[in-house]
Amino acid sequence: MLLPHFFGGANQRNRTGVAHVQNVESGDEQRTNYPAERSTTVEGEMIPLVAIIMSLGIPIAGLYTFYRVRKLRTEERIAALARGVNVPMEPELSQVARSRRYGILFTAGAVGYIITFWLIGRMVDHDAWIAASFGVIPLALGLGYFVDAFLVRRDLRTS
Repeated sequence: MLLPHFFGGANQRNRTGVAHVQNVESGDEQRTNYPAERSTTVEGEMIPLVAIIMSLGIPIAGLYTFYRVRKLRTEERIAALARGVNVPMEPELSQVARSRRYGILFTAGAVGYIITFWLIGRMVDHDAWIAASFGVIPLALGLGYFVDAFLVRRDLRTS
């Protein structure tokens, strides 16, 4: 059995790019040719950097956008009140409406996600069904929001 050095095997690489791999069971040594130097292309090294920047940057941009929109609405309301215009408050959505909206969004998103990977699985790669199975998570959340909206509406009728 051949083991790489991080699993306890005695692997060594010399300057010529030839690796010496020792077989743990028999003690025999094999020679494997590897490229003498690592590739210096940028594509492989940029992917983790871009992933980290995007995973941190997109939520920060969303929070900043939410903050700016809320600030602009507040400033607009204050300016209108300063001119003497009565600006009615926007009514907050009830819990039933909020749950129903989230249920529609999650369920529609999940169905779209599942259909997309179903089509990819039929046409290109049959392993896409594995990715499509992750669509069950937002589907379950959407159905849960629909159940919540139904239960809250029922509780409001009885009280």
